[in-house]
Amino acid sequence: MLKHRLILAGGMLALAASCSAGAAAVADKNMIRAHLSFLADDLLEGRETGSRGYDIAARYVASQFLQYGVKPKGDKDGYLQHVPLRATHLVQESPVVELRTARGTETLAWLDDYAVSGSLLEDQSEVTAPLVFVGYGIQAARLGHNDYANIDVKGKIVVVLAGKPGSFPTEEGAHFASGDHKRGLAVQHGAVGMVTLQTPVAEKAAPFSKNKDYRHIPAMSWVQADGTPAREVASMQNRVSLSIPASKKLFSQVDLRLDDIYALATANRPVPHLDLNMSMRMFKKSLRSEVSSSNVAGMIEGSDPVLKNEYVVFTAHLDHLGQVKERSGDNIFNGAMDNSTGVATLIEAARLFTASGVQPKRSILFVAVTGEEKGLLGADYFATNPTVPRGSIVANVNLDMPLLVYDFNNVMAFGAEHSTLKGTATRALKKMGMDLIPDPWPEMGLFTRSDHYMFVRQGIPSIFLATGMGSARKDENPGKLWNEFLTKRYHQPNDDLTQPINYDAAARFAQLNYNIAREIADAPVRPAWNKDDFFGDTFSK
Repeated sequence: MLKHRLILAGGMLALAASCSAGAAAVADKNMIRAHLSFLADDLLEGRETGSRGYDIAARYVASQFLQYGVKPKGDKDGYLQHVPLRATHLVQESPVVELRTARGTETLAWLDDYAVSGSLLEDQSEVTAPLVFVGYGIQAARLGHNDYANIDVKGKIVVVLAGKPGSFPTEEGAHFASGDHKRGLAVQHGAVGMVTLQTPVAEKAAPFSKNKDYRHIPAMSWVQADGTPAREVASMQNRVSLSIPASKKLFSQVDLRLDDIYALATANRPVPHLDLNMSMRMFKKSLRSEVSSSNVAGMIEGSDPVLKNEYVVFTAHLDHLGQVKERSGDNIFNGAMDNSTGVATLIEAARLFTASGVQPKRSILFVAVTGEEKGLLGADYFATNPTVPRGSIVANVNLDMPLLVYDFNNVMAFGAEHSTLKGTATRALKKMGMDLIPDPWPEMGLFTRSDHYMFVRQGIPSIFLATGMGSARKDENPGKLWNEFLTKRYHQPNDDLTQPINYDAAARFAQLNYNIAREIADAPVRPAWNKDDFFGDTFSK
């Protein structure tokens, strides 16, 4: 009888322990609130990459990982992965852009007519060359599109429309519309500069006038082992973007008008390629400096003797735009939604794994990355120089700017259509009574504008999660709330803690990410690209 009582007691204790562990693995909104309140505070001065405020934030994340038993996975058995960077500030009074025709020279107005950044390679940059219009400046063999067919741009400045043809698939199109793709092609064809023309579609997504707000914010690149900045080419140091009125001036010496080209683009008809019968002179001075920053990497080790050598990587960018001292009034870009919410979610998801008492089968890396606002630099550096063996990363789930001000009941997962991660995310969502929705902003090209894309470029299936367009409350309009944020708060100082943050929604978002991580980590088969998928075929073979 005593033996049976002891067995029963032991069973009850085991059950209690199991229930306790299960209960502990529930997201805590107050934990998230604590993280968010610290990371978005004025004390951190906007977490500019390479700044003291960013370094404080990085050490905060590392301390949370340590507290929750997340093992260090940075450099030298620590949490921090050093990321060497180069920064450039445009000398504000230096830029000159001139249009030269047989009739004379017209000088364009900086920030009203054109925007330009400093050079990462040169203290002084200058070029004068003929202008050639090459449509969108895209080559996409799979889509039967080649803007460089039958036109010579060697030694010339290419003029390209912002964005992509409307007929292109949304995310594949975002790849071709990216600056990296267009600059790379221009270099291949011998161009010596690039001019990007604003379009009505681009203007709606990102008004040209916003460039004035960012004129004092430096551009950056991570530095390779040979001391050169990554993804920078000497012949592409002279490039500008033009406003719509200034863009129209480039067609003053030809029979075709830019409005005609806009109309063709809107109708998804081919646009012509032609010499514009004018030249452009570009000139600027830059102040360059070496900068140091860090990614923060922690690991939950897997339990399976084989699968623990595979890694699921969760990322969220820790940096924001910093403090612009030249700006009057509120000059701190706190980045509460962009992306303190993502980092707070990342930390809480990591805590849930240790709180559950049940190890995942695969190992999970939680990485807060630097330099996202400067061109996805920290993610690019980590994906290129991982702190785990190359080829061992099986998936990336990226958390960037979840808008946590409403009672969301569905989720956007950019990139999900390209791999088996769509099924994984769908299963995790359905357990919580939610589902996935398609990209509501195809014109914004978000698939290439957040950190997961750097993992895609390394051939790793990846998704980028954000709160969706549905709410459990009838009095909330998520589409309106997103639009208000994107037009009034995105990359502005008022993306701060005064917003009506819904911490219950924040906890649900963290729980969802924990559930997705569990699904990926415990699945018998690693995630895979879909058959004949463009990104899988382009980057994983």
